[in-house]
Amino acid sequence: MGTSSHHGTLLFLLLASASNVFGSNVCTSRGVTTCQQCLAVHPSCAWCSQEEFGMAGSGVSRCDLRQNLIDEGCSSAALEFPSSTLTILKDDPLSDKASGTADDVTQVRPQKLRMKLRPGDAKLFTVTVKQVEDYPVDLYYLMDLSYSMKDDLFRLLTLGNKLAETMGKTTSKLRMGFGAFVDKTASPYMYTHPPEVVQNPCSKIGDQCMAQFGFRHVLSLTETVSRFTEEVRKQQVSRNRDAPEGGFDAVMQAVVCKEKIGWRPDASHLLVLTTDAKTHIALDGRIAGIVQPNDGQCYLDNDNIYNKSTVLDYPSLALMTDKMSENNINLIFAVTSEVVSLYKEYSQLIPGTTVGTLSDDSGNVIQLIEEAYAKIRSKVELEVLGVPDELNLSFNATCLNGEVILGLKSCSGLKIGDTVSFSVEAQLRGCPKEKSRTFTVKPLGFRDSLEVTVDFACGCDCEAKAVANSSVCSNGNGTYECGVCQCHPGRLGPRCECSLEDYSPSDDANCIPKPGSPMCSGRGDCLCGQCSCHANDFGQVWGKYCECDDFNCLRFKGALCSDKGKCNCGFCQCDAGWKGENCNCSTRTDTCMSSIGLLCSGRGNCECGVCQCTQTGAYGDTCEKCPTCPDSCTIKKECVECQHFKRGQYITDDTCNRICKTEIQEVGELASHAEHAVNCSYKDENDCIVHFQYYEDTSGKSILYVMKELECPEGPNILMVLLLVAGAILLLGLIGLLIWKLLITIHDRREFAKFEEERRNAKWDTANNPLYVNATSTFTNVAYRGN
Repeated sequence: MGTSSHHGTLLFLLLASASNVFGSNVCTSRGVTTCQQCLAVHPSCAWCSQEEFGMAGSGVSRCDLRQNLIDEGCSSAALEFPSSTLTILKDDPLSDKASGTADDVTQVRPQKLRMKLRPGDAKLFTVTVKQVEDYPVDLYYLMDLSYSMKDDLFRLLTLGNKLAETMGKTTSKLRMGFGAFVDKTASPYMYTHPPEVVQNPCSKIGDQCMAQFGFRHVLSLTETVSRFTEEVRKQQVSRNRDAPEGGFDAVMQAVVCKEKIGWRPDASHLLVLTTDAKTHIALDGRIAGIVQPNDGQCYLDNDNIYNKSTVLDYPSLALMTDKMSENNINLIFAVTSEVVSLYKEYSQLIPGTTVGTLSDDSGNVIQLIEEAYAKIRSKVELEVLGVPDELNLSFNATCLNGEVILGLKSCSGLKIGDTVSFSVEAQLRGCPKEKSRTFTVKPLGFRDSLEVTVDFACGCDCEAKAVANSSVCSNGNGTYECGVCQCHPGRLGPRCECSLEDYSPSDDANCIPKPGSPMCSGRGDCLCGQCSCHANDFGQVWGKYCECDDFNCLRFKGALCSDKGKCNCGFCQCDAGWKGENCNCSTRTDTCMSSIGLLCSGRGNCECGVCQCTQTGAYGDTCEKCPTCPDSCTIKKECVECQHFKRGQYITDDTCNRICKTEIQEVGELASHAEHAVNCSYKDENDCIVHFQYYEDTSGKSILYVMKELECPEGPNILMVLLLVAGAILLLGLIGLLIWKLLITIHDRREFAKFEEERRNAKWDTANNPLYVNATSTFTNVAYRGN
């Protein structure tokens, strides 16, 4: 066994006491041997370099919580406890409008800051970005001049004036330039036989055109629109042999030849690529024997011709991305419908690019450029350049109306003049070789940036005062550093007082953690009454009884702590952005964010950066697919309610700005957009019918068109209602009387008919009525005496 590991282990044992009056904590339980190791355990750990502190048998560790060391008598002068700090060095206010020189325009705040970080510690800072008004624009038009674009060239004659007029609505500082490309001037890309075909590749089809070229810079960026039109008028198409073109060769030269093109440092840089064909990419040059990789340098000769066309291969997408980011270029693909899907795939791999569908004769190119520029200005996305591997950055975006989106470093749906901010947490996961590093945080396509310098607080000040062959270490048997002795080979002990030659096994009992357990946990030797841990090919072994190591932690897919953390004495210490016993669970949520701005489309939970769909029938990466869920009309209805009418559930929940990001336009009638539009209608709280249309174009931009006029029921006419009610009552009364009269008449007629019938049927007999009394009565007057 090597003696170098012996003295290191004893130094560790000096520090890792079996007991501590304050109890075990993250600092004392790791059993570190040096000040630098102590600071790396946890940001709360401190080291005491005081000579008499923490001697063997004192029960006190030199590596402990700061307050514990102070309470144990460590002086402030001997306390090593660097703290993480953050200082803003430059913080100029944001500009409202572009004016003057580049130095007068500020779109990112702050501009410089410096931080000091301890391992495992983190600092939070905020980056604020604003899209200023009337910002200068440099637009370089890069056109495919292969034969299939012959008709499109005619359209360019009027492009200059119309483009200047259109872009003038956005900026008063527009400059335009022009370049053209075909393909590499080598076989099999071009016609090489007979010789006359080289000079006129169109001779075989009975036409006249110029010789093939790779890329030609025609007009540097200029404010003079007439120059643009004049140079375009001089152009002629050429012809190549295979279907794909050399557009990416041209893009690379247009990006890196800054002086020739004339890119201004204080302007938005738009590079418009128009073509109707596929493009060659890296490694396609092997067909012509061109194997030298593209180096991303400018190679325009005195005639502004790309002179390395047959020497360098086509550039890779990664190289283009780096160069466009370095030069703040926004690339716009204006391509025909046949290849638009291909260029959309390219745009996914090249940040800051947009794609538009070009009509067959390029008649809509101005509209495409206008829409693409508006799309570029409506989004702010941060990129980080030069960040060290040991530094982990996590982002949270604060977009419109104070809406905070966790895990995102971009905001969309912005207007010129809007301000957004991003909180950035920087955590140091390890110690780089350098003492400091500088990296840059900047929005894609912006000149302005934030420069961040990080000082790594990985060492201790007391290390600079180390004394070699110190008398403190048994008369020169070691180096005295930060309060402890680093012993020479063959010497052990707190003061290097023990020699391996004088070793006696009488103190082996001190190396057994508990009765019946192996000596030094079976992973070390007991020397001078203390454990000297064995070297291990898998990693480091340490601890009073060699009980700790940095390789026996949980693994995921064979990777220790999933390669997202560090193993420390059997436990995974996860990097920022990761959690779990084996650090395989991401804390990011941006991967779960759906296109409507909801985590998992509101149909599931984001677990470890992956959506777990909870709604029945929902599936997809963000649970966006759900045949049994509400359709798009039902979903967009709430957005119409909150965005257009300022009411509804999303207003009540204050979630409108987070969920609804689709542009709203009020129209007189709904236009027809074929298969990309859905017509919807619903009845609102006032019983009015609202008609709207959800439209999404081929570039993914979505708009809600809402009808101005609502179909609302008319209110009741009170007088008419009263008259109708009175008339109804009168009519019902008359009808009642008529019915009563009809019934009485019918009844009387039936009775009379019955009487007549009985009378006709009656038979009468002649007789004296015994009850009859005559009306005349005769009396005899008895007193009458006459004759």
